[in-house]
Amino acid sequence: MKIQIIKYDNVDSTNNVAIRRIKNGKIKPTLIIANSQKRGRGQYGRKWVSYKGNIFMSFYFHLRKNITIKVLSKKIYIIIKKSLEKFVNEKISIKLPNDLLINGSKVCGILQETITYNKDKYFIVGIGINLVKSPKIENKQVSFLQKYNNNKINKGKIYKKIKNNFEKLI
Repeated sequence: MKIQIIKYDNVDSTNNVAIRRIKNGKIKPTLIIANSQKRGRGQYGRKWVSYKGNIFMSFYFHLRKNITIKVLSKKIYIIIKKSLEKFVNEKISIKLPNDLLINGSKVCGILQETITYNKDKYFIVGIGINLVKSPKIENKQVSFLQKYNNNKINKGKIYKKIKNNFEKLI
């Protein structure tokens, strides 16, 4: 199924944009991309530090009744992991519940949420990727993708790779 793309310069949070769109009846599978976000969110209400140049995206789609969240989540982590591995010279590992790591350092966070609209459930996947800079987080090893590639990584190619892989999923 085709996913439409909507780009923003600045948002509060790409997941919040997805929630508002669904509540306004805009339910077609959509990928939301932002150049910056002011109040990015992580797991358990934590703040996601959103440095300029990094990747902030969310996509949402109707949740089919024949798939469990657990199975879907596993597929999503694998899709994002495999998509990003095309751009780095290192192996990426999954650290549940929502991190992708390179050499033990977090490079990507994934926030999954469900919302109900007109008795239908929609699944929202927020993806924050440290592409060019990583925040300093107490008691956490954090890194960025560009560190693991000798050539400049093109954001557009990452968006396209992830979008194409998600289109196969839904």
